[in-house]
Amino acid sequence: MNDVQTKNLFISNNEISWDILDDKVKRKIMSYDPSLMVVKVAFQAGGVGPLHQHVHVQITHVESGVFEVEIDGQKKVLKAGDAFHIPSNIMHGAVCIEEGVLIDVFSPMREDFVQI
Repeated sequence: MNDVQTKNLFISNNEISWDILDDKVKRKIMSYDPSLMVVKVAFQAGGVGPLHQHVHVQITHVESGVFEVEIDGQKKVLKAGDAFHIPSNIMHGAVCIEEGVLIDVFSPMREDFVQI
């Protein structure tokens, strides 16, 4: 393995800084390669992940908190331990009901999230 591959074998949460998206939402990119990306998103109550769509397939694990998630016009309240799957190009978003963290997995990686 080369350096680029080996440096991401172990990921230390405390060594990755948060990107502030707004006053109630922040995210950190945990790791990625061209085919896959893991992103942690922390919400305060009332924080919103606005409705949007993208070509990436997404699976999200609710690490903590309570969220109202909308996917393709359907809404469901999800809590810690739950997950949701978003196929490519499907409109989706989330509203945080109780402070929490979502773990997003994207395939392929979200190039728009990476600052070059």
